[in-house]
Amino acid sequence: MPEPPLHAAILPVTPFRQNCSLLWCSRTRRAAVIDPGGEVLRLLAAIASQGLTLEKVFLTHGHLDHAGGAAALSREAGVPIEGPHPDDRFLLDRLAEDCRRHGWEGEACIPDRWLAEGN
Repeated sequence: MPEPPLHAAILPVTPFRQNCSLLWCSRTRRAAVIDPGGEVLRLLAAIASQGLTLEKVFLTHGHLDHAGGAAALSREAGVPIEGPHPDDRFLLDRLAEDCRRHGWEGEACIPDRWLAEGN
């Protein structure tokens, strides 16, 4: 039976141990990261260890443990951020302060594309 083309790895990050997801295609080796709350160097190492090319960062929502590392990962990999919904902008605007309050690095981010019904 052939190997399924889509693979996933769960990478718990931040002191909250939030589940960041790495998804990739075994044929193209292209990948996406969902909810990179932090530990960007660790995420980049996981991507490299699989020989993947990161194409996008997706945010399901703006809480610090899901979005705190998004801006740094996007910048380091040169990829866009998609999501969350525009209602979470206030959370994204204060990510640096919220992360610092909990003892880890994070920075505010603005997605390249907000997710909203119909787009």
